[in-house]
Amino acid sequence: MRLSLDPRRDGSQLVGGRGRRAPVTGAPAPERDHVVAASETVTLVLGEDSPLPESAADVEDLVRLLRGHVAQLGARTAPGIPSLLRAQQLCSDSMPEDYVPSRVYLVRLAEATRELMAYVERSDPGPISVEGRRRWPRPTVNVLRGAVFALALACLVFAASVPRT
Repeated sequence: MRLSLDPRRDGSQLVGGRGRRAPVTGAPAPERDHVVAASETVTLVLGEDSPLPESAADVEDLVRLLRGHVAQLGARTAPGIPSLLRAQQLCSDSMPEDYVPSRVYLVRLAEATRELMAYVERSDPGPISVEGRRRWPRPTVNVLRGAVFALALACLVFAASVPRT
């Protein structure tokens, strides 16, 4: 199903005159879990009720989605895992042009993605940091206010202690 990019009057953010938008006050949507998104795409390919894609464009879209899921899930695993290497190898292969080989490639890529999802769900390592260092927690607003007050007070004391000439 493709969504239209045409502006809609009902349910859109446009309010009143041209170009004026309603203020967005809601909290930002939470980031979608990569494992859930990959699971939905794999179900589209490997589900019992899901038919084979009809056109070459559908196959290309599904392959592009699966390759993106492999990249996202690969960032959450340690390098060198066999399921990750297999999925990355399939992603680096070019997609066959013929009808049957392209569908076989799609199914193999979906199976490799499913194996990678199972590994990520089992280990659930979370994102692996590149530097391997621990990040400092962000200070609260009151801590920042206290630091600014202490700095201002120190400047005031220093200015008062300087002899006048």
